[in-house]
Amino acid sequence: MYLQNQNNANLIFDNCDTVKLAKNFGTPLYVVSEDRIKNKCKDIRENFLMEYPNTKAAYASKAFLTMAMCKIIEQEGLGLDVVSGGELYTAIKADFPMEKVMFHGNNKSYEELTLALDNNVGRIIVDNIYELDMLEDIAKKKSKKVKILFRITPEVGGKTHEYITTGQKDSKFGIPLEKGIIESVVKASMDSNNIDLKGFHFHVGSQLFEIDSHVAAIKVAVKLIKDLKDELGFATEELNTGGGFGISHTEEDEETKPASFFINPIMKTIEQEFTKADLDIPTVIIEPGRWIVGEAGITLYTLGSIKEISNVRKYISVDGGLPDNPRPALYKAKYDAAVANKANQKLEEVVTIAGKCCESGDILIWDLKTPKVESGDILAVFNTGAYNYSMASNYNRLPRPGVVLISKGQPELIVEREKYEDLLNKERIPEHLDNIQSKKLTFGA
Repeated sequence: MYLQNQNNANLIFDNCDTVKLAKNFGTPLYVVSEDRIKNKCKDIRENFLMEYPNTKAAYASKAFLTMAMCKIIEQEGLGLDVVSGGELYTAIKADFPMEKVMFHGNNKSYEELTLALDNNVGRIIVDNIYELDMLEDIAKKKSKKVKILFRITPEVGGKTHEYITTGQKDSKFGIPLEKGIIESVVKASMDSNNIDLKGFHFHVGSQLFEIDSHVAAIKVAVKLIKDLKDELGFATEELNTGGGFGISHTEEDEETKPASFFINPIMKTIEQEFTKADLDIPTVIIEPGRWIVGEAGITLYTLGSIKEISNVRKYISVDGGLPDNPRPALYKAKYDAAVANKANQKLEEVVTIAGKCCESGDILIWDLKTPKVESGDILAVFNTGAYNYSMASNYNRLPRPGVVLISKGQPELIVEREKYEDLLNKERIPEHLDNIQSKKLTFGA
């Protein structure tokens, strides 16, 4: 996956010298491979869209979204799953086909839903009754009929970190399957002149390496679909089974599975359960995000201070950390890395990679095996394509890194590195604080 240059000691990523990338674009730096993204999209096309009739796939853009990423996904023939007005606006500015956009989110605002309707978004995934009422109001005012799916809570847990499991009963997401609740919203949609209910959506969690929770959720969904057909005469046209397909971040993780590992059991279960219920199989939709982009990205850092505590630990600090990758602090996420300018040297010490923020929890990697490291070395952290750039912040007033896209061995900047002045662009000083020279107190007074 990651190759060293045979002519020198530098790490090569997607036919690019990572040390030269760091020198040319600065660090910290996100680097993303267009070819790796396209290979994953090809896997989905060949093993899902072409293999099974009446199917659709949408990229879960919360994993990583730029206008350039929108263009790649459009080119690859996939739809786009967005969860906010900002993500939707990005797709709009990238001229992404709106009919292929699915708008998720558990607390969409009036303004966000208005933006979606004004731009004729393909599907609104309605998360709750409050949203349904608001959507009805907007659609009525605009004399539009909106195609929706209801997100349901299948009461199925996934084997993953508790912060990224989403299908359990006690979840902020989705409409509960309690008797009376789901029937009432379906009935309301059927009676509406402005709502066109197409079916249902569920999501059981992220970074999953097994398919049991998807299978269990499908069985729950089919029972619901059968009951609604019998009781209300509602015929489900679409079933969105979400995403959550896991990827390998370290040698300790399971190997990343091909799309067929997840898709085949999903489709087999759907065929069996709908046949058993004597129902027509609806359009089936999947929404992988991390699985498409996670392994397509790396992050480059420059090593700075070195602190060695005898018989305890050796800390190596990098010029980024928690603001450009909060996942280790949030989820105890683990990553592998290599010293990019010493890729062919023997691993002879164990170090801990610390970020530069004023937080004890700002540790990117514990106990990483490396060659003898020095200040100024370049560190490459692997598989950071998902949920790094998209979750980046300006904590401690650190500017966000730039993003470089590599296409056929050629790097191109797709997001500029922030500068200090960018941090202050939206700030204003109130007039009563703008001239306080005469009111200054002596420091320490």
